Amino acid sequence: MDQNIDIAPTIDHALLNPTATEEDVKQCCHQAWQHNFASVCVYPNAVRQATELLQGKAPVVCAVIGFPTGATTTASKLYEAQEAVENGATELDVVLNLGWIKGENPDRANREIAQICEETGVTIKAIIETGLLKEAEKQLAVELCLDADVAFIKTNTGWFGGATVADVQLIREIAKGQVGIKASGGIRTLEGAIALLNAGANRLGTSRGLQLLQQQKKISYPEDAES
Repeated sequence: MDQNIDIAPTIDHALLNPTATEEDVKQCCHQAWQHNFASVCVYPNAVRQATELLQGKAPVVCAVIGFPTGATTTASKLYEAQEAVENGATELDVVLNLGWIKGENPDRANREIAQICEETGVTIKAIIETGLLKEAEKQLAVELCLDADVAFIKTNTGWFGGATVADVQLIREIAKGQVGIKASGGIRTLEGAIALLNAGANRLGTSRGLQLLQQQKKISYPEDAES
């Protein structure tokens, strides 16, 4: 396992604490730019501020949609997604409706995510919440997402369990390179992060990006986090 791999460009720097303030958003965006993270991942209400802060800089703005349960209506998700795009988000992490995946009409989940892909025209990462699905349901969820032409399949929200190497490998096996894979939830150590990348993940969703870089000795911390 290569401990020297540059993980920074794979990190979606998440700020999904419901008590996050405008100052927290400012700090998150500064950290993402300073350390060459792929994106900041924020709630829709923070998208406009993050877009203004990162204008002309490399990290993109990602918004979570239907987060964390995925159980809102399709109309609500679509409106939330379109508004986030209008405010500057170029990536959306959309939670699938897990009840539909587990129920008798999973095609509804396919139609919903396909509609969001088509009507927003941005990078869609479909969150399948692997910790709440059985193996057959994981396969079904991945297949539905592939049919909907999502750009990434994301393992978890982080609210109901975290990413595992086994789940990343399963998604990779089913997807066969057709989509990117975002591992998210419970990524606390450099060793764990690199194991997920080696398993096939292209992105890492985490609020602990600075700690991971500190473990890799690429930054000083916690002083750096306060800059």
